[in-house]
Amino acid sequence: MTHVITALCVRCGSCVDVCPTECIVPGEPQAEWPQYYIDSMECIDCGACTPECDQEAIYMDDEVPDAYEAYGGETLIAKAGTEGFDEEYEGEDVDGEAYVLTTVRYLKEGEVVDLSDAIQINDDFFEEGPGYDALD
Repeated sequence: MTHVITALCVRCGSCVDVCPTECIVPGEPQAEWPQYYIDSMECIDCGACTPECDQEAIYMDDEVPDAYEAYGGETLIAKAGTEGFDEEYEGEDVDGEAYVLTTVRYLKEGEVVDLSDAIQINDDFFEEGPGYDALD
């Protein structure tokens, strides 16, 4: 069992600084992998990342909601080209650097979304994406 970062992630990086095993990495290229990902082979399940995430985007993999009910205003992030994800999110990372995410959709109060695909997306990142090599 490990932690997983869902599509509620806004890529601020607050989780990275507290991870004792440095198993949380940003997806690159950002358009294809727009959030942060946790290497399940390196995660020690300490949970240090969870309280650091202001977006409440991090869950234990067996607790990722398949029916997340939005309180309103949360960001949902997708890969570039995903239909319906055409809004922008402007943020500042933990180092104070400004950034813009361009494949965002803001959730409405009471809207229910399935976040459980984050588990497979995370696995795909480390199997297919350039992210796994970045940890070596």
